[in-house]
Amino acid sequence: MTITILLFAGLAERANAREVQLTLSEGATASDLLQAVEKEYPALSALLGSCFVSINHEYAAKNQVISADDEIALLPPVSGGEEDPRFAITEEPISADKLVRLVSNPHAGAVLTFVGTVREFTHGQRTVYLSYEAYAPMAVEKMKQVAAEIEERWPKAQVAMHHRIGNLAVEEIAVVCAVATAHRNESFEAGRYAIERLKQIVPIWKKEMWEDGSEWKGHQQGPWNPLAMPEGKVE
Repeated sequence: MTITILLFAGLAERANAREVQLTLSEGATASDLLQAVEKEYPALSALLGSCFVSINHEYAAKNQVISADDEIALLPPVSGGEEDPRFAITEEPISADKLVRLVSNPHAGAVLTFVGTVREFTHGQRTVYLSYEAYAPMAVEKMKQVAAEIEERWPKAQVAMHHRIGNLAVEEIAVVCAVATAHRNESFEAGRYAIERLKQIVPIWKKEMWEDGSEWKGHQQGPWNPLAMPEGKVE
């Protein structure tokens, strides 16, 4: 089925149009629509993480099914500026492919991703699952700080970081960092810096749930300045 999507504010400006069209399969949901828009209209992808879907003048749930005769609109946030989809604390599964798309650009010759997953054994103890918690507003701001530090050290680098919270089973993805740079050496260096720095200053904690007990852990070391370290190294 072919549907028309109404656009407003920053979305309309980026698309240079007040409406766009998509072809979706029967039974497609609001979530499917967002994924299709991201693929077909990449100029809008940076805003989609903070947009709402409206169906027939009502906010739509992610699993709401779309019909061919529905009136569909994409609604950007009405105040407070545009959220940056490159940085997120989320309860939803994380996609490394999505972060690659968020940092890819014509100037990049290399894109590196770090994917952190839940492992089963740590120092001989078997993990049943991990429970992650974060101070989300501050965590997002600190992710942006890490990106700014990287862009200062490696000019024109593009960075994205998503971290999941809640209960995660063994092998599930907990964190993804993506870095795009002109050359591969810069990507390796900046990618390592990104995950190490994230562990140091982003307020995220995990509870290790073992077969015989549990323990809260965190890596935060406070607001030290990495630029003051010898040769800019992260310990």
